[in-house]
Amino acid sequence: MTSHEQGEISDGYHTFNDLYAHRRELFFALCRSISPAQLVWRSKLHNEADSKMHDGMFIMGINTEPAKQITYHFDLQYWNEANFAKTFEKAPKWDGHTAEDVLLRIKLLKILY
Repeated sequence: MTSHEQGEISDGYHTFNDLYAHRRELFFALCRSISPAQLVWRSKLHNEADSKMHDGMFIMGINTEPAKQITYHFDLQYWNEANFAKTFEKAPKWDGHTAEDVLLRIKLLKILY
C-alpha cells in the first residue's frame, strides 16, 4: 500500500489525510497565538550529529519551558505557511518527548490573550 493509499484510509468520517490537515492547521494556529513568539521555531534539520531530516519534511516546535518541547513534522510544501516561526539552521536538541508527553504539554499550555 502506498502512502497516498494509506492517507485515504477512513473511519467513515475522515481520512488520515483529513486528520493530518486538521492537525497541521490547528498547530499552526496555536503557534501563531503563542507569546512570546520566539518560543515557536522551525527547522529543516534535526539537531543530531548527522542533522538528517525525514525526506521532504521539516520540524516545527514550541519550547514550553526548558527541556519541554511540543513538536511535529510537516511536509516541506507547508514551509512558507510557517514563516511566522523563528527559523533555526538545526532544531533545538530533542528532549526525548513522546506522543503522550506532547498531549500532556498541550493540555498544560496557558495561552494569554
